[in-house]
Amino acid sequence: MSPQKRPLTPAEQIQDLDRWLESPVGQYVMGWEAACFDDMVSDMFGYHAVQVGMTQFDFLRNNRIPAHHMCAAPGHGAAKEGDVFALPEALPFESGSVDLVLLPHVLGFSANPHQVLREVERILVPEGQLIISGFNPASLWGLRRLTKRQRIHFPWRGHYLSVGRLKDWLELLSFDARSGRFGVYAPPMAQAKWIERFRFMDKAGQRWWPVCGGVYMMHAIKRVHGMRLIQPKWRTKKAAVKALAPVTQRGRRVVNGYRNMND
Repeated sequence: MSPQKRPLTPAEQIQDLDRWLESPVGQYVMGWEAACFDDMVSDMFGYHAVQVGMTQFDFLRNNRIPAHHMCAAPGHGAAKEGDVFALPEALPFESGSVDLVLLPHVLGFSANPHQVLREVERILVPEGQLIISGFNPASLWGLRRLTKRQRIHFPWRGHYLSVGRLKDWLELLSFDARSGRFGVYAPPMAQAKWIERFRFMDKAGQRWWPVCGGVYMMHAIKRVHGMRLIQPKWRTKKAAVKALAPVTQRGRRVVNGYRNMND
């Protein structure tokens, strides 16, 4: 196997991601996502919010939840108060302790996306909220990925999950997919001048082919079906017996007294 085709190590993948984020096309994608996250998290409340991955960007900056936590891969990310270092498949949070979770491009580049969603479902409180971003396979970006001979570099490595498949997975975990957004309709160009020339496709795409954006955002809520506790009937009977007990005892004392008088 030639060096060009050798799979990247975890450290090399982190460096590869950083290089892409600093590129014109990376800034184009992250600019759209940052605007969407700012709008979507602005009206979400609670006590704890967690962003898993992409810690180079603070997508919780416009959220008013008091405690924000960044969860980065081990050995990567800024060591600030509230930050944790862990894999997304094993989140170090207590069950039912988090109100909001962000997954920016985590599922598409995880070896076990099902486990990531199970972990998110575990740590979320009932009615907790989840926002997911990912690359859309039914887009120019998905087509470009199919034509790539080598898929070792970001964003071509990993797997692009369709919106339909993601909704099915969320439904199995009792999530209610509430809304979604598509964006980034321009083709993935390396140079900034070509990205600017194709910017008109963003407005045209929203009107003519809205589900074919290169990136999607999905908002889901964890639903927990409640149970109604039915009281057993024996509680009522027991209470009635207790209420009659003093009367019975009083009647027995009268009878005994009557017998003693006759004696």
